[in-house]
Amino acid sequence: MVSAKQWIVAKRPSGPVQLDGPNAAFKIIEKELPALANGQLLVKPLYMSNDPAQRMWIDAKTVAERTYRPPVMEGEIMATAGSVCEVLESKSDAIKQGDKVIIDVGWSNIAVVDAGKTRKAATPHGMHIAQNLGVLGGTGLTAYFGLIKVGEAKADDVVVVSGAAGATGSMVVQIAKHIVGCKKVIGIAGSKEKCDWVKSIGADECLDYRSPSFKEDFAKATPDYANLYYDNVGGEILDYAITRCARHARIIACGAISGYDAKSHERAGIKNWHEIITMSLQVRGFIVMDHLKDAPEALGVLSKGIEEGKIQVEGNQHLVETSFEDIPKTWMQLFSGKNTGKLVTVLK
Repeated sequence: MVSAKQWIVAKRPSGPVQLDGPNAAFKIIEKELPALANGQLLVKPLYMSNDPAQRMWIDAKTVAERTYRPPVMEGEIMATAGSVCEVLESKSDAIKQGDKVIIDVGWSNIAVVDAGKTRKAATPHGMHIAQNLGVLGGTGLTAYFGLIKVGEAKADDVVVVSGAAGATGSMVVQIAKHIVGCKKVIGIAGSKEKCDWVKSIGADECLDYRSPSFKEDFAKATPDYANLYYDNVGGEILDYAITRCARHARIIACGAISGYDAKSHERAGIKNWHEIITMSLQVRGFIVMDHLKDAPEALGVLSKGIEEGKIQVEGNQHLVETSFEDIPKTWMQLFSGKNTGKLVTVLK
């Protein structure tokens, strides 16, 4: 029998995630894997996706009927949005040993999976294989569907993107500017260095939310207000952004990372809700899985954008070499703003 190491949820957190001590959120176990059956694969993850949404999957107050996927309960393996895995052994006619496939195996060092639930990793245009988790994965699809399908972005829109140096936000900036051709694209990020990078990939302006003049800078950058606000962070930035939206503007609610790792009563509320009424604003929440039937179309557009040089893939991944024992520490970098672009765990 083959034995796997797994990180499981030991205690679902209700505030900042603890990695050590009696309230540690995760712990390592060893588990024997079943023998391979026909149509199954033995796989080893090489690259793991790190996503802010994982924090809410394990939150103590998350209940199944109020979310889009089953919460990860105590005693269960920590889930991911997917990993690039190497096939160590195959009992499938379609996939052979040595192939690279995409599937969620959780925080595990080895796993038995059904071949039919995987997809082969692609490397078009000489891209790094980990881009299957980013530009040509859930990140790229989230950006595309949120902006195009949900937000209905148009060429004459002024678009503002929070979390613009993150995985999804940086893709939204590029799609808005170089695919849709929006009139003006403004990013929001957390440092001058990040803002410089956001401008290098297409933003006309980028605002540093840590600057003491952030609100004044935001007002100056939007003299005619914004038609579309793509929100990845929630909290106080969203609250102020509402006041910079034009009449009938669309607010695309994609993420709320500013409050994910806080106690529920400490999460910043919305004080400017009345402007949603007075300015006839539309707030549109969405989940990428609701649009997966259109994934081939979206991936075709994104792939063409890469081929034509409209979407930049260099520099939009933050690859972190990590031992199995340090997987949670790398994931936690999401909540300290250390990453530019997609944060990917590279298993040593």
